[in-house]
Order: sequence, then structure tokens, then C-alpha cells
Amino acid sequence: MISRRNFIKSVSALSATCALANTAVYAAPKNRTLRVLGTHVTLQNAIKEKAQKDLGITLEFEPGGSSHVLQKAASRPSSFDLYEQWSDSINILWEAEAIQPIDVSRLRYWDEINNLTKTGRISPEAKIGAGDAPYKILNVQPDGSLGQQFTGKISFLPYVHNVDSFGYNTRHVPQGIPYETESWAWLLDDKWHGKVGLVNAPTIGIFDMALAAQAKGLMTFNNIGQMSKAEVDKLFDILVSYKKKGHFNGIWNSVPESVNLMNNNNVVIESMFSPAVSTLNKMDVPVSYAAPKEGFRAWHGVMCLSSEADEEVQETAYEYMNWWLSGWAGAFIARQGYYISNPQRSRRYLSAAEWDYWYDGKPAVTNLMGTDGCTVVTKGERRSGGSYHQRFSNVAVWNTVMDTYEYSLARWYEFIVS
Repeated sequence: MISRRNFIKSVSALSATCALANTAVYAAPKNRTLRVLGTHVTLQNAIKEKAQKDLGITLEFEPGGSSHVLQKAASRPSSFDLYEQWSDSINILWEAEAIQPIDVSRLRYWDEINNLTKTGRISPEAKIGAGDAPYKILNVQPDGSLGQQFTGKISFLPYVHNVDSFGYNTRHVPQGIPYETESWAWLLDDKWHGKVGLVNAPTIGIFDMALAAQAKGLMTFNNIGQMSKAEVDKLFDILVSYKKKGHFNGIWNSVPESVNLMNNNNVVIESMFSPAVSTLNKMDVPVSYAAPKEGFRAWHGVMCLSSEADEEVQETAYEYMNWWLSGWAGAFIARQGYYISNPQRSRRYLSAAEWDYWYDGKPAVTNLMGTDGCTVVTKGERRSGGSYHQRFSNVAVWNTVMDTYEYSLARWYEFIVS
């Protein structure tokens, strides 16, 4: 189990380098300020302005890099009221006693949240995926641990989520076939030597590279979501060797950095998040987002309540959590390629063409606009990977903090500086 002291020490080193439904309404106190710490994925000005207008509260957003905000949240729970990041941060925050249980009876739309988070499967035939599938760490058990059994207390609000893979510039990399020829192995293909980019996030990038090494036949894992020290060592020996030969030409810390790497032709293939692909396509850079035959790496957004939030803060926080699932926000993030845990409520805020493209995987019957009002999808285009159900039926691994996290973090640092 990861200790708070060792976690803070480890992340500091890395940072130095780089229901029961209840329809009762809980009115937020007037002029109450809610401090939200997280990443740029959800801490966006348009969301802030809309929520403030709808709820009559003041929001203070503090977005930052994933390692930085996680370190701050784990070490200083007094610095935030709500924390927004990804499910791989939950075990760290819970062990650090930085967050407190969320009462599902105060979540207005709990019954509408689909089975992806509650049972691990979006549909009966779906793969659960290795690692920390969110349902494994959602429920607060009677002994204070996190587990699968529903208790009415949860560690995070299930809301934004998506599957990730890699993007490639089809001016240089031939167009592949989703689920058939597109493969994580491409990231380690000698054909793209010196033109490969990676995400600098140890609980994300390690799985991109593990999937790539396994797909290329360089090694296998007993459980890719829970690597042994020996497996971590072998993986990083491979990666350091590639890096010293100049295979990688960019290790990015933010979506804008990943966009710049591709737009400036520093890389032709890289780990990528959905908004970066849309941004590059708007810039007339023809980037395809892969649907790897080995499966996606998936992530689930988490909204967590600070362990130091008193009842007054909690009332405002629950109003904001309920607002996130009330429809508008889910539609807003759909236009960036993300999903919400109760999608049917957001459907009325999306046109039929938008729903068909983003959720059902159908060809766009017209050009579709993004959150900035610019075209992000052209008529006739089909979403890579298909529908929501198809994409989440093909999860290879979830972003995870493994038992070997601290050890893998040291190896990640070695890889970055090699």
C-alpha cells in the first residue's frame, strides 16, 4: 500500500523534472465560493461560467498538471473543496486521508448512472479491462477500505470518462483499419524512429508503453494492470534503450504540448487525448485516432470531496456535483469526444446528428461544431472506434496505480532523464 509520506516524496522528485436516489434539493448558500482543484480536462471557463450562472455560486478553478495537482491534493486537503482528476488518483488520495466519502442519497441522479462504473461493464459482453476498473474502487466498505460492494458511500462521483490510444498523422503514417491493423506496436516501430511522442504521466504513459512492448512481441505480462518489479524492470530497460537511440522526439505534459509536437512535425505518431486530435484536425493536420486491435487504455474522471470540507461547503459541493450530471455539462464535453456517466440526460442538449456521431458511432450527417463553435467533425466522418458501447467493450487496461507504483515511478524518472 502506498504511504502518504512516500507518495509525496516520489511525486516531488518527478515534478522537479518536468443509491438510492433522493430528490431533495440542497440549496447552496448564497455567495459561497467553491474551490476546485484539477486538470484542464474539466476545469474550463465555459463550464465555470455556466455553473456559476445556474447555481448562483462562485467557483475558483485551479487547473494544473496531473502530478502537481495530485501531490497538492494528497498533501494539503485544506487547499481544495472538490478535486477533479482520474480514477488512478483515488487510492493515493484515500490512503492520504485527503478525501471523504460521498453520500449517494445526496446525488440526485445516482440511479441514472450506467453500469460502467457500478459493475465494470457497459454491456454484458464487454471486457472489464485490467487494472483499477473504477467499480473496484468506487464503494467505501464498512471497514474503511474501497471495494465493489455497494454501501451507499462512494469515494468519487462518476462523471466524465473516455478511452485513449494514440494519434498518427496520415500524411506520413498510412491509414490503418480500426480494431484490425491499428496496433499499439506502432509506437515502437522502427519506421517512425525519431518521430514518436509520449505523455509524461507515470500512471498513463507506462501502460501505453507496456501495451506497445507486448504488442510488438518484446515482452509479455502476467497481469498488465499489476506489473511485478521484474516486469517493470524489463519494460524500462526496453524503453531506455529506445530513448537512448533517439526513438522518441517529444514527451509532453499537456494537450497543447501534444498538439504542438504534431503540428510542428516533431512527431508523426504519439500518445494522445481526444481534444488534441480534434484541435489538429481543425488545423488541417490529418490525424487519425487509433482503435488498437489490442484494446484501449481507459480512464474515468473522478470528482472527490475534500476530507476537510465542512457541512456548509458540502452543501455547495453536492449542488455542483448534481449540476454536472444534470445534462448541459455532459453535452458540452461530448463535443470534445468525452462521455458522461448518465448520457441519456445529456441527450436533449445534443442534436440528433451529434448524438448519432458521438455516442452511436454513425457517420455525421452534417458538419459538427466543437465547444468553440468551430467545425470538429465534417459531414460523412465516422468516429474512430465506433459507438460508446463498442469503444468501452474493448478496454485493455485502465489507468492504474499499481502496487509497484513507487518503484515504477523511480524507473519512469530514470527513463525521462536518460
